[in-house]
Amino acid sequence: MSMAQWVETYGQGTVLAAGGVLIGLSFGFWAQRSRFCLRAAVIEFWHRRFGEKLSVWLLAFASAVIGVQLMVLMGWLDTGSARQISAKGSISGALIGGMLFGVGMVMTRGCASRLLVLSANGNLRALLSGLIFAVTAQAALGGALSPLRTHISSWWTVEGGAPRDLLAIAGVDHWAGLAMGGLWLAAALFFALRSPQRSVWMWLGGMGTGLSVAAAWGFSQWVAAESFDPVQIQGLTFSGPSAEWLMRVMHWPAPPIGFDFGLMPGVFVGSLIGALVGRDWKLEGFSDGYSMRRYIGGAILMGFGSMLAGGCAVGAGVTGGAIFALTAWLSLVGMWVGAGLTDRWLDGGAADKPTSLPAEGFKRP
Repeated sequence: MSMAQWVETYGQGTVLAAGGVLIGLSFGFWAQRSRFCLRAAVIEFWHRRFGEKLSVWLLAFASAVIGVQLMVLMGWLDTGSARQISAKGSISGALIGGMLFGVGMVMTRGCASRLLVLSANGNLRALLSGLIFAVTAQAALGGALSPLRTHISSWWTVEGGAPRDLLAIAGVDHWAGLAMGGLWLAAALFFALRSPQRSVWMWLGGMGTGLSVAAAWGFSQWVAAESFDPVQIQGLTFSGPSAEWLMRVMHWPAPPIGFDFGLMPGVFVGSLIGALVGRDWKLEGFSDGYSMRRYIGGAILMGFGSMLAGGCAVGAGVTGGAIFALTAWLSLVGMWVGAGLTDRWLDGGAADKPTSLPAEGFKRP
């Protein structure tokens, strides 16, 4: 049965949701097995310890860029129609939102996708943080925090189209984008080969995570090409879907189903499978009142920052970065800067010595 027949028989919403489940399963499994985490990579980078965590993130990012650019060159994907490029964007929102997200990411010891992955592994700290993240994201999208988000976003805007496309701004084509992905892959391999902790899961998981991001772009484009109704192509992100699932639980009638409807449960189940395969499933809670306050504050900053920046560490950082959206790259820079400064100020060398609050999912060397 062709994609057009699937859409005609079951409807585009159902087909998109089914694709979201399958791609979410892939992302959740590979992210769990590789310990994919932007926060961990940022801390390694700022502490000049270029090892496994940075290598995993670079492998994922490079794989996403290469996968997306190859699809564009083969005529399978039109990145110009993606919201991150075609719509009007906010440079002030990207920079400030990215920094706020980076601060919150360090406080909660994981980005939005990492919180979902850890929740499926039995981590109750991540579960609570993820719920607060979703509430704050919804408040920033259409609730009490929406006016503040809109105000900050209006400070410095950029028109959609070429002004928001880094490749167009640089005057290069998608072959240059593919070459950039190759450079990132070379850097990932360089650091991975130097890491004493490298493993098969690091290689497979990092690349599998990135290719899952590319697959989301390709799948939504495939459905859009075969559907009679307009379909907005999209990639993986966790801020919008988290807010959408919150509204499904608290409001009726629920929003129409689509890719995001299947993504969240898919990632959760995929991560659970990964935890069972690796025997990583374990119930964990808070150790004291300080850690709870830290996680709650971080989740609030991440929720607001993600909506201000136009995406989370995956949505803006990898998904938007793979199509070379200007605001996505600015958000990613903001996340790296915000997280690095917060790590130094809040944890003060935590990557160099043991603390009472170890990084989630990693053992200190």
